[in-house]
Amino acid sequence: MFASPDFWVLISFLMFIGLLVYYKVPGMVAGLLDKRAADIAAELDEARRLREEAQQLLASYQRKQREAMKEAEDIVAQAKVEAENLAKEIRANMEAQVERRTKLAEDKIAQAESQALSEVRATAANVAIGAARKVIADKVTATEDEKLVERSIADLASKLH
Repeated sequence: MFASPDFWVLISFLMFIGLLVYYKVPGMVAGLLDKRAADIAAELDEARRLREEAQQLLASYQRKQREAMKEAEDIVAQAKVEAENLAKEIRANMEAQVERRTKLAEDKIAQAESQALSEVRATAANVAIGAARKVIADKVTATEDEKLVERSIADLASKLH
């Protein structure tokens, strides 16, 4: 039995275990394991806390994003309303301007017609006077001319009073 290597390995192993117990190695290992477990628990708690903060931040950013989207939609809607109002105003101004220009053109045309009519009348009167002079000059003799002048002078007195 003392000669067997298994016996000596067993004795060596028991002595090694005894030394470990004597120097309180199992307590140190248990302490290290407990410390490691406490560190892991603290890290898990920290991770939970960070996760909750991250969720709160995410919710906050999502809320802000929704608010920003709503504000952007409101701005777009307001811009559309303003654009429609501006388009209506511009359309009304354009129609008024077209009406003014049409009226101005009609007035100019009426004035041109009136002026042309006056010019035609004046030309017709001048032509008629010239033709009457020629006819009178050709048909009326000097004696008839004197009679017409005397009769006109006599009629003139009655027409002035």
